[in-house]
Amino acid sequence: MTETIRYAWGKSSLGEFVAACSARGLVSFEFAEPISAPIVALGARFPEAQRVADAAGLAGLVERLAALVDHPARDPGITLDPRGSAHEQRVWNALRQIPAGQTAGYGDIAARLGTPREAREVAEACAANTIAILIPCHRVVKKDGSISGYRWGFARKRALIAREQKAVAFQLA
Repeated sequence: MTETIRYAWGKSSLGEFVAACSARGLVSFEFAEPISAPIVALGARFPEAQRVADAAGLAGLVERLAALVDHPARDPGITLDPRGSAHEQRVWNALRQIPAGQTAGYGDIAARLGTPREAREVAEACAANTIAILIPCHRVVKKDGSISGYRWGFARKRALIAREQKAVAFQLA
């Protein structure tokens, strides 16, 4: 039986995005520039799957993801179905352990995984992530704390980190 991947477009304060789901959960949440790029990427990542535009069926999810962009420190309770290698899965799980409002270096993540010399591989796994914010690769920075690459642009990465830090500071006040 062919897998079905349903997708829909959304708009957020940081730009347009595409969300895509399998029967098990969210497989993709990507900012879109141009808007067609994530749809083309879905075709490449799921060549055997039936891809179906489903704006009505995914309207609630799209709304929750748009709100998440403004409040990235909140957990919207969305089930994920990330697709990647075993190493990528390990890195993505480690990223989800970084608390909102905090950052970690690529080397720090590698050390947590027991492979302290594999910071570059951590960076590659971050670049392969297709689920923005919920797998928080935006929380990973260079060793000196400066902002490094982000699949969806430096401005978005800076904005997400700032929004999380503001939310955490507000909670502590």
